[in-house]
Amino acid sequence: MILYDSPSPAPNPRRVRIFAAEKGIVLDIQPVSLMAREHKSTEHIARNPLGQTPVLELDDGTTISESVAICRYLEAVHPKPPLFGTSAVEIAHIEMWIRRTEFTLGAPVRAYWVNVHPFTAQVVPQRFEDFGKAAVSQAMAAMAVFDAALARSTFIAGELLSMADIVLLSTIDFATFIGLATPENLTNLRRWHSDMSARPSASA
Repeated sequence: MILYDSPSPAPNPRRVRIFAAEKGIVLDIQPVSLMAREHKSTEHIARNPLGQTPVLELDDGTTISESVAICRYLEAVHPKPPLFGTSAVEIAHIEMWIRRTEFTLGAPVRAYWVNVHPFTAQVVPQRFEDFGKAAVSQAMAAMAVFDAALARSTFIAGELLSMADIVLLSTIDFATFIGLATPENLTNLRRWHSDMSARPSASA
């Protein structure tokens, strides 16, 4: 298998690297530079018509894109340790928190990145700064929801590490990178982030 990957701070490829590290899966990494726009090359578009990373290419040439979909494939072929849950309730809760992260936190973080951050000014032809700035309060409100949940459990979906934690970690770290740091008063979220960041997989 080949993982077409882009280095940090790109959050989605990092999810797959962390997931694989937690599983002990060694992937053949093929870097794709976002700065050099290699993800928009004809060669990469053939792998993923959306021109994004990550992409997992299987030995038979089949390609899978979207980070959660790639990790679901890896879970199916390497089920231990389970990171998508085993019981019906675990599976549902993990999916619930993945979706909450992507929509309630990931969406406003992306809106700020695309419409406000100076890095994207060179590549986004039309930006809506008011929309991007308004997304900051939405991101902070979402972080407060995660903080409240982490007052009740060690990890975001319960007492076991899951894909939901990996998605949240990559999103929080990217938010911090673009200037949307976790507020000091969200002590549960900050405790969880410290614990997650101390795991060897976090540096994958």
